[in-house]
Amino acid sequence: MKDKNQLGIEAMQKGQLEEAAKLFTEAIEENPNDPVLYINFGNLLSAIQENENALKFYSKAAELDENAATAYYGQGTIYYEKENYAESARQFQKAIQKGLDHADAFYMLGMSFMQAGSPKLAAPYLQRATEMNEEDTEARFQFGLSLASSESYKEAIEQLETVVLQDEEHADAWYNLGVCFLYQNDPEKALEMFEKAVSADPGHLLALNGVKSVKEQ
Repeated sequence: MKDKNQLGIEAMQKGQLEEAAKLFTEAIEENPNDPVLYINFGNLLSAIQENENALKFYSKAAELDENAATAYYGQGTIYYEKENYAESARQFQKAIQKGLDHADAFYMLGMSFMQAGSPKLAAPYLQRATEMNEEDTEARFQFGLSLASSESYKEAIEQLETVVLQDEEHADAWYNLGVCFLYQNDPEKALEMFEKAVSADPGHLLALNGVKSVKEQ
């Protein structure tokens, strides 16, 4: 027979959120010292944007088990949504330190540093996320951006060229390739990249301005 926690997870997956909440509540009443139950209830609350309550459940899980890596990941996600990037970075770092060796954790830690304006701190975590999931085009794009923002243009070009191989309609990647080639003193190549960005997205204002400024030089 399935336990109430498993039934709650299944109800949540089916979108039966009230039933899931009822089952998780009953499970917690029966096993008040099981951190997994608090994490699952936190996930449910986070899914319905009850973020403050979700934080309480994640915190309780971490109180019960300081090695509950997914509790820190859950908190990190909420702080990221709240745009508290210093705190989200702290929580994602804890999740990784406690053993959450998952591409999403490295990606979110990298993005926390990117949003906080620290691309050099972001780069190694975004690189790790890319290594762990080579098909994740968005992680690779952000890794390329972190390199470009750190003035490592040659390395950034390498990553962004892989992005457009994976997704030739990625206008932002084409645009940022153009910017990198400008910094590499190659306006001809930059123009080609800006034009490809416009081809992928005719309304890409930055790319349109790039085309104009190169042609006016």
